[in-house]
Amino acid sequence: MALSNPLDSLSSDSSTAKMLTLVTAEMEPPAPYHLLTSVVAPRPIAWVSTLSTEGVPNLAPYSFFNAVAGFPPTIMFSVSYRRREPQEKDTLRNVKATGEFVCHVVDEALCEAMVKTAVDLPHGISEFEAVGLEAEPATEVKPPRLKDAPVAMECKVTQIVPVEGATNVMVLGQVLRFHIRQDLYRNSLGLVDTVQMQPITRLGGPVEYTKIGELIHLPTPQNLPHHPG
Repeated sequence: MALSNPLDSLSSDSSTAKMLTLVTAEMEPPAPYHLLTSVVAPRPIAWVSTLSTEGVPNLAPYSFFNAVAGFPPTIMFSVSYRRREPQEKDTLRNVKATGEFVCHVVDEALCEAMVKTAVDLPHGISEFEAVGLEAEPATEVKPPRLKDAPVAMECKVTQIVPVEGATNVMVLGQVLRFHIRQDLYRNSLGLVDTVQMQPITRLGGPVEYTKIGELIHLPTPQNLPHHPG
């Protein structure tokens, strides 16, 4: 006899569907983390290059990443501490020491290389060399940028903020210079063609990623209709 799925009884009609209520304090770790990352999705990936004080380049991906301000243009990514020693990852150690990083967009052509750079290599080993990625000098900062990335943003660190109660540290950086592949730039609008850029984004599962989907246009209305009550 086949076992029934308790979620089968939930209607696809959102007006009648039953809701599950989960209290995070009552969930076993790391269940809240996995649930959150499947809810807040898709998440863009910051592929961050930094430089150690010894001059060794580092390259690592982070999916807690977004834009946080437009004037001046500012982005953030979040780095978690390791459970083992050393707890600080090379990226965090490097941005604390040098105050600079380069953030790259991951496209479909680079997604497999990006995953390889998520491997925790010994300190002093460059992911550029280990994965066979070509670096070239940045203009405003010392960390190198990835030559084949469709977009690279050279940044200076403006804030490093420990997340209260968490094992994460938020790094904010002001974008000093954009490098954009010429065929992606819509000059008349001053925008990148995001669909053509083919960014890869992160979902909830450990191996779940997605491509950009259908493009829709939703203009903001100038006003809302008045309903006398």
